[in-house]
Amino acid sequence: MALEQHIKRYLAYWFQLGKKIWINNGQTALLPKRIIADGRYSPEFESLWHQILSPESGDCYLEGNPQTIAELLTAKWDIEPCARCDMPVPLVNVGIPPESCACSDLPNWPNLDLPAPREPVNTQERLSAIRDRLYHREDHEEQPEDKPTAQQEEIPPQRESLDRQEYLRLVRDRSYETTQLPEPRAGLPTSEPEELPTSLHSASE
Repeated sequence: MALEQHIKRYLAYWFQLGKKIWINNGQTALLPKRIIADGRYSPEFESLWHQILSPESGDCYLEGNPQTIAELLTAKWDIEPCARCDMPVPLVNVGIPPESCACSDLPNWPNLDLPAPREPVNTQERLSAIRDRLYHREDHEEQPEDKPTAQQEEIPPQRESLDRQEYLRLVRDRSYETTQLPEPRAGLPTSEPEELPTSLHSASE
């Protein structure tokens, strides 16, 4: 089933080649002067599109194609590239496709020397997408360089930080030792002499 955006693209492409749209059951042929403006469909094109969808406009069809826009919006039709010129054309999604493309009566088409018809392009979005792809490619290329080699892997990570922590721990331990009173060594008298036994006192007297 062809969506509305596919039909709009179909009409916009052919309008750029000078094809007209017949409305009011083939009584009036219209062709917008400007199809694309500022990265989107022009107000003139949008106004004509709403006119085509209006029931008051009756049957509307592109010059050179018998299918009406109302028919193309049904599940029977799809919009696919033409096998001859790659322009969008209506094709039956079941059964036999149409016999010819609307380009069959254009003697100078396809012409690779002329700019191909196109749909609106948002320049800002396109540039942003290119920028994102470049950033992604740069990040991908830098990953192998960031990977440490076998020789680098043997060096413990953050060696300098570990030495600093060990140094601080030693300073702390030494500071703690200086604040503690030294314990008496075995065989050496303490600061206060021990009292002599009573028997020794009497002997000395």
